[in-house]
Amino acid sequence: MDKRLKVAVAGANGYAGMTLVNLLARHPGVELSQLTSRSFAGKPFTSVFPLLEIDGKFISEPELDGIDVVFSCLPHNVGASKAEGWLSGGARVIDMSADFRLKDAGQYPVWYKQEHPAPALLEKAVFGLPELHESELKEAELIAVPGCYSTATILALAPAAAAGVVGSDIVVDAKSGVSGAGRSPGIGTHFSEVNESIGAYAISGHRHLPEVTQELQALNPNGVRVTFVPHLVPMTRGILVTCYFDLMGSLDELRDTYAEFYDGQPFTRVLDASPTTKLASHSNLCLVNVAAQGEKAVVTAALDNLVKGASGQGVECFNIAFGFDRRTALEIPVQWP
Repeated sequence: MDKRLKVAVAGANGYAGMTLVNLLARHPGVELSQLTSRSFAGKPFTSVFPLLEIDGKFISEPELDGIDVVFSCLPHNVGASKAEGWLSGGARVIDMSADFRLKDAGQYPVWYKQEHPAPALLEKAVFGLPELHESELKEAELIAVPGCYSTATILALAPAAAAGVVGSDIVVDAKSGVSGAGRSPGIGTHFSEVNESIGAYAISGHRHLPEVTQELQALNPNGVRVTFVPHLVPMTRGILVTCYFDLMGSLDELRDTYAEFYDGQPFTRVLDASPTTKLASHSNLCLVNVAAQGEKAVVTAALDNLVKGASGQGVECFNIAFGFDRRTALEIPVQWP
């Protein structure tokens, strides 16, 4: 594509927005036309991005004249009320919130404690997981980028679910770095509260669980049942999920199933050893290992919650939707530490 697409990023001063801007700034097909932030409106981009060579000032709301794409990094229930206007104005929308991930509007009040703000748009939304929905993303007007926990969990389990070799209820032990909670300060993410500590939370049900169930059940009509328990660990970024289910067939057969499923996928890699979060840090990779303990399959997956678990995946969806190579702007070297 010769033309550079004009892009607006709504909510560019949060962690997801900041990561997104850093990725888009290196994209050869993108002109970063607008960055919005209510708290930074009127201030120069360099007040948030001092290392990027981008000129301009933050505005409070996107102005759609000439804008091709709006990336929405706004909180849940905020961007959804604006999406119809963006779409009507001729922009395609890539949404980072949870507002358009669930196909059933009736599930939204169950998990988000309020009615869906724009249920009429759900039919347009494509779940932004390229490993499962690449063909649909090519024509999508509205893309719902999945959550970080759900991305890791779905990619850890999709090959087994699709092949029908999940032989029991699935138990997922998931761990996240603190940046997964966002940039707004709170007692639960205060340094002195989380440092040298680990704890489980949302044991009765995490908001990403219905995304996981929705996507796995689409792969396996016989249905799968998932018990999902997240944990907060004292690190800045990263997700590690460990998934347990009864092993059907041999371990070698299960490994072959995963290798075949992800053959040719640029960002999901099946490794011989269980991955660490640092191995995936600052990259758009999801690293998967298939192992067993006795008669239990043990599948682990690691990713960076701000890249493959959020903004990097949004850029990957953008690349597919506009005909760029999926790797464009995403070949980021792993940084240590």
